[in-house]
Amino acid sequence: MVVAESARSLAITLPNEAATAALAEHLAPALFDGGVVYLRGELGTGKTTFARALLRAMGVGERVKSPTYSLLERYSVNGHDAFHLDLYRIVGAGELEWLGLDELDAPETIVLVEWPERGRGALPKPDLEITLDHEGQGRSAYLTIASPRAGLWIDDIQAMAARVGK
Repeated sequence: MVVAESARSLAITLPNEAATAALAEHLAPALFDGGVVYLRGELGTGKTTFARALLRAMGVGERVKSPTYSLLERYSVNGHDAFHLDLYRIVGAGELEWLGLDELDAPETIVLVEWPERGRGALPKPDLEITLDHEGQGRSAYLTIASPRAGLWIDDIQAMAARVGK
C-alpha cells in the first residue's frame, strides 16, 4: 500500500477488494453522526463494494443491495437514516425530483452517492469525495476533504489510510 497526502487530499493504493473494504470499515466511525460521501470512478472500480462495506461496518444487518435500478436504498444506522444512491442510470438531476431528496439535507443523515455528477444541483454538498481508479490488478482511492466537517475527520482518515492494506 502506498499513501500520499496533501492538506486536503489523500491517495491510497488498494491492492485488492479486501483493502477497499478495509478502507470503508475504517472510515465508518467518522460517519456515525452523519455525512455526505460522493463516490466517483468508472464502472468496476469498486464504488458499490465500498458502499456495502461501509454500511455493513456501520451496523446494517440486512442485505445491502445495489441501488442501480431503484436509484436509492434506505437503511437505519445508529438511529439515523442512511441513504445509498446510484445515479448511473439517470441522464440529469431533473429525474430525481420524485425521490424526495430533501431528506438528505439533515446533518445527522448518512448519504453515499455513486455517480454524483449526474445529480448535480439536486444533491447535498459532499463532506468527502472518494474517487476510485483502476491501478494494475488493484485500485487507487483518492480522498478529498470537501467540507469543514470532513476536515475534522482528517486525522482519523490519515491514521486509517496508514492501516489499510496491512
